[in-house]
Amino acid sequence: MSQTQFAAALLDPEAELPAGVVDSLGRPAPKRFAVYRNNVASSLTRALEAAFPTVRKLVGDEFFGAMAVLFLRAHPPRSQMLMQYGDAFPDWLAAFPPVAHLGYLPDVARLDQAMRESYHAADSTPLPEVEFHRLLGEDIGSLRLILAPSLRLVQSRWPLAAIWAVNHSDDKPPMVGAQDVVVLRPLFDPRPHPVPAGGGALLSGLLQGKRLGESIDLAGESLDLSAVLGLLIAGKAIVGVSK
Repeated sequence: MSQTQFAAALLDPEAELPAGVVDSLGRPAPKRFAVYRNNVASSLTRALEAAFPTVRKLVGDEFFGAMAVLFLRAHPPRSQMLMQYGDAFPDWLAAFPPVAHLGYLPDVARLDQAMRESYHAADSTPLPEVEFHRLLGEDIGSLRLILAPSLRLVQSRWPLAAIWAVNHSDDKPPMVGAQDVVVLRPLFDPRPHPVPAGGGALLSGLLQGKRLGESIDLAGESLDLSAVLGLLIAGKAIVGVSK
């Protein structure tokens, strides 16, 4: 019996008992294996619940648990670190027919995943604001902004920031229009922020290593550059510049 066969049986309650799973007397041990199988499934489900709290709240505990079972069969862990488990969940949701009517759900999952990645990302030291303003006196378009490793961008055609706020606070923002969201971690806990006009394209360009001028061109005329830079500075998300 290979490890692949054992893992497949471990995640599928309909699978037959793997050969070689025996008790101390050498007899098949289906009950012991069932207990172990249930413990593994429960641990992975709890990991998904912790990783995707907004998705869980939107669909309810029972439905989320049922989805988790199907997901873990299709995507067994690739790492021993449970905090990393579930990175394929957003794309899996996008192809999961029972939630096709909830078009926003995959992006909500991407934001949950972005929050988790931001929390576990490396620490960084922000560029002093006075130094940044000094550099802006030079040829601003030629600068490349180095962003904090904890920064994450989720671009969406849904009111993503509003959906997150309604499910995590007492705020009731209007559910109107597309909203790109940037996750910033100025201190210990990451926070999602709606990106000012044109900021999604600008940040996407910067994350690809493009110069500020090139990223401004990508953003187009709707860009509110001062608002985007102000958000990054307040969020301690600019850690350096290069040319």
